[in-house]
Amino acid sequence: MMLRLTTAIAASLLLSKTAYAATDYPLTLESCGHDINLEQPPERVVSIGQAPTEILYMLGLADKVAGTALWINPVLEEFEAVDANIERLSDNAPSYESVVAKKPDLVVSAYEWMIGPTGVVGTPAMFADVGIPSWTLPTECMGKSNQHSMDGARTALFDTELIYDSIATLADIFDVTERGDQLIANLKAREAAAVAKAESLGLPDDITGVFWYSSADLAIDPYVAGVNSVPDWLMSRLGITNVVTAEEEWPTVGWETIARSNPTFIAAAQMNRRRFPADDIAAKREFLISDAVTRETEAVQQDRIIEIDAHALDPSVRAIFALEELASQLAEFDLSP
Repeated sequence: MMLRLTTAIAASLLLSKTAYAATDYPLTLESCGHDINLEQPPERVVSIGQAPTEILYMLGLADKVAGTALWINPVLEEFEAVDANIERLSDNAPSYESVVAKKPDLVVSAYEWMIGPTGVVGTPAMFADVGIPSWTLPTECMGKSNQHSMDGARTALFDTELIYDSIATLADIFDVTERGDQLIANLKAREAAAVAKAESLGLPDDITGVFWYSSADLAIDPYVAGVNSVPDWLMSRLGITNVVTAEEEWPTVGWETIARSNPTFIAAAQMNRRRFPADDIAAKREFLISDAVTRETEAVQQDRIIEIDAHALDPSVRAIFALEELASQLAEFDLSP
């Protein structure tokens, strides 16, 4: 998205307001290896994934959302009222038929494993066959390979520029570029403030951490954040070293291995999902303080267990909120050099 301000208009603006040109349709966009064409702003969109849904709400486009699916945590508090009036097709993966039945002009997805070459909802071709373009957030296919696992592996460190690009593109799709720019500016300011706060603490340079998402069973190895993931970005932005070196986005790593690295803190994901027993934050805490291995770590003995919104550990605007939370938590710990 680009600011489109002409010299003539600039000269006539007395209050330094920025003039935005309308999106030029037909609009052609690339989406994870396939192109879509939009003849006009969509009037009905189905959003699969909490990340694109909340971006649409932030852009003031809730009235365009015909249905949502794939939720991890409750919607952001400020959007509870609007979300309550929008049909939730499924808390998890919706069926292809339920999406098509909403007669959307566009389907947006957070993940290729939802809509992709082997998508559980469908493939881009399946939607194109019924005249519905599908667009996946760039967070899913830029700097990432999804060929070998559902979670995939990031080939480059996640960066919030991917989030800002997602916002800008959605704003362009719906012809609300000014709203997109305003939202991006606000989020960038919050990101910079969180980093500045952490830098002001004068923390030592040997702080380490691990992010625990969940476990298929508490008795087996947990899913933790690997290299280049959103949590890895959180830590790198605040000068923290991730003790996990696996390249998968969410690999399983044994607690014995994690304990040997003795992380300064353990961040545990808090979520409403209950696919696994360890989805429950209370179960995570109980395990950490009672397990013979984890209870001996510095993080547990010093009560440095941080609860982080699970959806903030996925590529979403909430990653910036998690950066703020992590900086605030570090300020509360006694980590003086």
